[in-house]
Amino acid sequence: MLNKVFLIGRLTRDPEIRFLPSGTQITTFTIAVNRAYKTKDSSEWKEETYFFDVEAFGYLAERLGKQLNKGTQVLVEGQLRQDKWETSSGEKRSKIKIVADKVNMLSAAKAEKAAPTVEEPAIDITETEDFASDDDVPF
Repeated sequence: MLNKVFLIGRLTRDPEIRFLPSGTQITTFTIAVNRAYKTKDSSEWKEETYFFDVEAFGYLAERLGKQLNKGTQVLVEGQLRQDKWETSSGEKRSKIKIVADKVNMLSAAKAEKAAPTVEEPAIDITETEDFASDDDVPF
C-alpha cells in the first residue's frame, strides 16, 4: 500500500508548538493550497482554495517551530492520517490530516520574521543524515 502526499501551500497562521507527556515536540500548522481550473461552458478560469492541517514530530517539529510563520510557502511531503472520535452527543466524527516526513521552505514568510541566515539553513528542513563526503552517500 502507498500513502504519500506532496503539497505546496502557504501557512495560514503561525505554527502551534506543544509537547507529548514523553517530551516529544509536536508542531502543527495549516496550509492553504490553491487549484486553478477552466470551466467547460465559458472557458473562464476559476480558483479554489483548500486547507490542510499538518503535524510534525520530534526534531522536524522543533526546526519548523523555529523557522516557519504565517505566510511562509512550503512543500510538505508526508502521509495522510485519519483521526476518529465521538462527540458528547454520540455523533461520530473524523478528520484527515497530514503527518509530515519532510518540509521544504520555498519562500521566506511574508510577515515580520526575516529569512534564515546562511548559518541556519532552512531550504531543506528534513530528518536526513549528514554525509561527510560523496563516498558516504548510500546510492
